[in-house]
Amino acid sequence: MSEIKTALITGGSKGIGYGVAEVLIKEGIKVTITSRTQEAAEKAATELNKIKEGYALGIESDVRNLASQQHAVDTVLKTWGRLDYFIANAGVGHFAPIQSLSVEQWQETIDINLTGVFYSTKASLEALKASKGYFISIASLAGTNFFANGSAYNASKFGLVGYTQAIMLDLRNEGIKVSTIMPGSVATYFNNHEPNEKDAWKIQPEDIGQIVSDLIKMPARTLPSKIEVRPTMPK
Repeated sequence: MSEIKTALITGGSKGIGYGVAEVLIKEGIKVTITSRTQEAAEKAATELNKIKEGYALGIESDVRNLASQQHAVDTVLKTWGRLDYFIANAGVGHFAPIQSLSVEQWQETIDINLTGVFYSTKASLEALKASKGYFISIASLAGTNFFANGSAYNASKFGLVGYTQAIMLDLRNEGIKVSTIMPGSVATYFNNHEPNEKDAWKIQPEDIGQIVSDLIKMPARTLPSKIEVRPTMPK
């Protein structure tokens, strides 16, 4: 195996995933980011390679498809020779009262936010066993706090928190660490939002990147398995 550590980040072409990629590359970790389109993945990787040339790779992958996730992991192994960190970040939000929430909106939310993380785990398991690696899911404070119009999103994130904590118990004896990060309001493109100067009070994507960095630097004997993070001064 190469001595340089590598990370795979789903949904890494913008928002939290991109912010995590920026931080990891600055720390000398090679990063593969995925997006549902090759164009978006390559565009983001081109910008990330300006930080450190040759440290970013962008590939098309859909977390809703196990074969697609397996292809992403295989590409990382073929390109970098190892996989040390998997950041399951891809997510979607549909917010509507149950009376008007469509079956399609429900299914997409569960498929991406929950089943997609299951597929990510299954696809990366052997590679992470080999590297004694780290699996990190990006959940949400919506995984413990329910709200009106949030039935699909709450269900997916409550499920994701429970899922990640359960696999933490399954995998720690395999030498794989597992954590979930639960952010509050983050300045991203989520739910069709366009980040702007009014978002200065929010958590910034690179702040989540710093948390990921801190997690992977923890001593091997110590595992912060669930991290809640909020804006210091919310509006």
